[in-house]
Amino acid sequence: MTGSPENRRYKQVLVVRSDLKMGKGKIAVQCSHAAVSASEEARKSSLDWWRIWMHEGQSKVAVKVSGLSPILDLERRSRENGLPFYVVRDMGLTQVEPGTVTCIGIGPGPVVKVDLLTGDLPLL
Repeated sequence: MTGSPENRRYKQVLVVRSDLKMGKGKIAVQCSHAAVSASEEARKSSLDWWRIWMHEGQSKVAVKVSGLSPILDLERRSRENGLPFYVVRDMGLTQVEPGTVTCIGIGPGPVVKVDLLTGDLPLL
């Protein structure tokens, strides 16, 4: 594993909707769904990226957006840019309605490619 974040070439970004007013625990669980599922997508479609990311320490960043539209835009742009991703649609058992899109996991992928999509988003 490499030491400092500056040496890492791959990362994953978890993008959460802030307009849903989910509790901290709910956000943690939704981000967990996004992280695991996007990682699995990367393992299937971008095995070399996934392996390097695993070796580098699985760098992750959590950011926020104000609603559904930015999530759907990130989904489209991830697809267009060849980045693995996973959109979380909640089962609706607790704080949100069934099928509500709560977040998206993007990557792991090259930092440069991921940052083009998410680099300007505020940290969660």
